[in-house]
Amino acid sequence: MKNRFQDITSIDFYQNKKQVKWLVFLVSFLIGSGSIWYTSLLVDELRERESRQIQLLSSALEYAATTSENLTFINQEIIQQNYSIPIIMVDSEGNPLEFRNIRFKKSATAQDSVKTLDKELLEMQEEYEPIYLQEADIRVFYRNSELLTNLRYYPYIQLAVILIFGALAYALFNQSKIAEQNRVWAGLTKETAHQLGTPIASLMAWIDYLRNSPVWEENKEIIQEMDKDVVKLRMVTERFSSIGSKPVIQPENLYGVIEETINYLRPRISTKVEMHINADSKDLDAMMNKPLFEWVIENICKNAVDAMKGKGTITIDVLQDSDKYVIVDITDTGKGIEKKNFRKVFNPGFSTRQRGWGLGLTLAKRIVEGYHGGKIFVKNSEVGKGTTFRIMLLGNLEDASQFITEGILEY
Repeated sequence: MKNRFQDITSIDFYQNKKQVKWLVFLVSFLIGSGSIWYTSLLVDELRERESRQIQLLSSALEYAATTSENLTFINQEIIQQNYSIPIIMVDSEGNPLEFRNIRFKKSATAQDSVKTLDKELLEMQEEYEPIYLQEADIRVFYRNSELLTNLRYYPYIQLAVILIFGALAYALFNQSKIAEQNRVWAGLTKETAHQLGTPIASLMAWIDYLRNSPVWEENKEIIQEMDKDVVKLRMVTERFSSIGSKPVIQPENLYGVIEETINYLRPRISTKVEMHINADSKDLDAMMNKPLFEWVIENICKNAVDAMKGKGTITIDVLQDSDKYVIVDITDTGKGIEKKNFRKVFNPGFSTRQRGWGLGLTLAKRIVEGYHGGKIFVKNSEVGKGTTFRIMLLGNLEDASQFITEGILEY
């Protein structure tokens, strides 16, 4: 029992949220279907009971019409006790003789009442065959009581309510998970930036000390490489600090930012990987936080290098899509992505590498969509040939200001 409970609690609901969604709807549907089935049994039983009641009533009416005995008991206990089933008795020519439990408008005239009776007769004829009283030459029309009618539609209303409740429950659960992840992201990145700040400041002080020490000339190249590493650490700290707080979004030259990032990556990846940048114009501006957007380009390009196993071509196209968006397409010649995984690649923990954390594209999506008001998605991919990721960034200050004003950046 304990092992079964552990199996249930070990399910990754976030990774399988699509299955969880369908599970919620399936359970709701089963509950509603069970309710419909059970209510149908009750409706059939109640319909049969009402039918027997009408048969008894008809027999009493026929008996009353053919005898001269004292019929007070039959009249009071059988005929007059029908308070729910609508009935209309008509003669051989179809003229109403008597009726019970027919609703009329309070302000109805005699003509309106006749129209109401005619309408009720038509509905009764469609619902049940009339009962014919031979001795009195009378036909008794009837239909289901309001209780039976309401009971018939009740389970469908209940099913709809259950499905709506299930959808709301899933939406609230999903939103709570997203909010929780946002808080974890913000808290973790702020704490990371804070923890990195102290050792980086110490390293900077030590490098300044070594520059002014007698060992500078002998160890100049080593100290310069250390300085590059410290600069990189400062960049990482700045990125984490931006992730954990509201970043500054401003116009930046898109081509220049991408070129700078690629120039940084080239000496740090395989020499068998070629990287090219094509642009409609080198003067295109996009609204961005430069350190964060550089991080996005780095993550996607590093993933591309892994997908190509250190050998292939990465092509970056900078396009003017419209007045609102500018586009960056990053294409590799790697192993490609199956279509069913186009959305999954952005989920936390999803990775095709054995030792991958599955956070690079998740982080990229959060930066592009959560902080820049843009879009990122797999434009196309073919297994064995390569993949194209498309990034869409806001191209003007007005759209970015509206995005920030709406509070999307607040986590």
